[in-house]
Amino acid sequence: MPTENDLPDLPPYSLDVQAMDLGAETRAVGMELVETETREPVRGEEAAAIWACVFPALASRETWVLDFFSHLDRVRDYCKNHEIDFREATGHCLVIQQLEAEKLRKFLQRFAGETFGVRCGAAAHAADAELEGELSRHGLDAYQSAYRRYVFCGICELAGGWLTLLSDTLWASEIIRRVRPALKEFDVHIARPQ
Repeated sequence: MPTENDLPDLPPYSLDVQAMDLGAETRAVGMELVETETREPVRGEEAAAIWACVFPALASRETWVLDFFSHLDRVRDYCKNHEIDFREATGHCLVIQQLEAEKLRKFLQRFAGETFGVRCGAAAHAADAELEGELSRHGLDAYQSAYRRYVFCGICELAGGWLTLLSDTLWASEIIRRVRPALKEFDVHIARPQ
């Protein structure tokens, strides 16, 4: 019988990637970043660094943006103070343009406690007045009717360790294929829970 010393060392973090059932009309994949032993969400600098590698890996060569619809004054001030490009969208929504790695890491660390969105694809090159207006009125529920125009739309709840992707083109195995090389520098076990 193996003893505790005989068991392989587990990586400290796990990224669980699995299909989610949000109804027959919606394709979704959940990504959960947790501490392997405790199953608690990974937070702080390490989490921000990991997520900052995940976002561009998911996007591959496509354009992506972040959508904020609450606490806009804080987000706007942060962007101005850190020379981050953004635009005021229709109504009550800020769109943060695609960020390079270090700025993204710092941004995600600063706003990890907020729920915000990410969208990716050719449609992210230009303003999407219809979606941005819906984000202003209904928050991230607006992605439900818009995600098919994008490679994906994502709901980011990083303080809880979650990124939920709505996509007709990315499924769990493709997400794992995209993020695995990006996370080589981190000790993260990537898996599809059974």
